[in-house]
Amino acid sequence: MGSRLGGQVVCVTLAFAIAGGVPRASAQTSVSPAVDTSAQTAAVATSAPRRRSDAMLAGDVRRALVRNPGVNSMNIHVQVRGGIVTLTGWVPQRSQIERASIAARSVRGVRAVSNRLTVRTGHGGGR
Repeated sequence: MGSRLGGQVVCVTLAFAIAGGVPRASAQTSVSPAVDTSAQTAAVATSAPRRRSDAMLAGDVRRALVRNPGVNSMNIHVQVRGGIVTLTGWVPQRSQIERASIAARSVRGVRAVSNRLTVRTGHGGGR
């Protein structure tokens, strides 16, 4: 009887393992992707695009101003610090002040624009 009872215990244990093993395997499987997902999230977070240098941004802003037919950029000076663009100098028409800001903001990586441009008509006009 001892061996027969032992066989039943083995059968019950085996049946329990088969029936109970599926949810456990499923539970373990659901845990693994969560770990993999967080590892992928960390990889994505660390591979974010780097902030562009201020010198690169200044060059790109100058090019954007020159390419804009509504802005006379001859007397516009561009300074960039921490991604913040400062425009100084003068333009011949008031409408060009806003156009210069829009052109500068359109450059990828620019965080903000401080527009200090003034209107000056001719050579003797005031600021």
